[in-house]
Amino acid sequence: IQKCYVIKNHNFAIYFSLMNEYKGFLILQPAFIGDVILATSLIESIADKYPNDPIDFFLRKGNENLLENNPHINEIFIWDKKNNKYKNLLKIISNIRKKKYKAVINIHRFFTSGLVTMLAKSKVKTGYKQNPLSIFYTHKFYFEFREGLHETMRNFRLIEFLGTKYKKPVLYPSEKDFETIEHFTKKAYITIAPSSVWVTKQYPPEKWIKAIDNVIDKNLTVFLLGSKQDISLCQKIKNNCKTSNRITILAGKLTFLQSAALMKKAKMNYVNDSAPLHICSAINAPVKAIFCSTTPMFGFYPLSDNSEVIETEEKLSCKPCGIHGKTKCPEKHFKCAHGISIEKLKI
Repeated sequence: IQKCYVIKNHNFAIYFSLMNEYKGFLILQPAFIGDVILATSLIESIADKYPNDPIDFFLRKGNENLLENNPHINEIFIWDKKNNKYKNLLKIISNIRKKKYKAVINIHRFFTSGLVTMLAKSKVKTGYKQNPLSIFYTHKFYFEFREGLHETMRNFRLIEFLGTKYKKPVLYPSEKDFETIEHFTKKAYITIAPSSVWVTKQYPPEKWIKAIDNVIDKNLTVFLLGSKQDISLCQKIKNNCKTSNRITILAGKLTFLQSAALMKKAKMNYVNDSAPLHICSAINAPVKAIFCSTTPMFGFYPLSDNSEVIETEEKLSCKPCGIHGKTKCPEKHFKCAHGISIEKLKI
């Protein structure tokens, strides 16, 4: 049973009705792309319970596109962590303190977000006990991995006491986003997002090459997705495929939401345990998620109706080798990846 520590207990329907000067909610998640996508689950839950309250969101610069077109978002506080990091943080805190929130929800477990939460004006402050400033929260919960519990359900514990109901994460590609990728969708296609921040989370390029040439229907167009940093990896895959003429590299050419729109219409999407997996979950796109060094039991498995988790069938004592993966295989054999048959990628 997951440990849950609640400092105060209120009838929040009555409590909030007495807080006339307090409006809306603030959610903090200044972590990575996938973390923000999964945090949209809380946006949906709060908007469903409190439809007349605005929802603000605090995130790191570069991830703001994820929340474009979201009908529930009122204001996004964008933290530039690369330029004048702390000066920008203090400016954001100053702007946040001009508001009085019904509740501040901090999904992040580190000092900076704890500082924002501590200084925000709100009667209700909820987050994880592991945050070094959680002493200033009114509600705090232990963050712990429980086998099979999805990250969105883990985060939902932070707001369940507000009377909310669990909702899946959602992204909102616009009509313009769909128009942008429309010319790519004339023929049936699949997408592959071959990269990850961590090398041991990546299905090896030589396996993608063999899969494209030997397993994936040759009548299907193949789009390789990712950021600008992934172009060289995508180029390596394309250059070594015998059927390279059907491959188009879109890495670095699409926004998050344009990629989401493309993935939504794909016959199948192939991803690692990384952000594109969560994009599929947030738009209910078909997905085959490959887990190399990590495990879906950490709680980051796909939520799409048409989804499949792919892992090696070999029982490895070294898997998982870490929560986030590593820069190289500690055992130097990388069996957790090489042991996955390309036959599993058949649609």
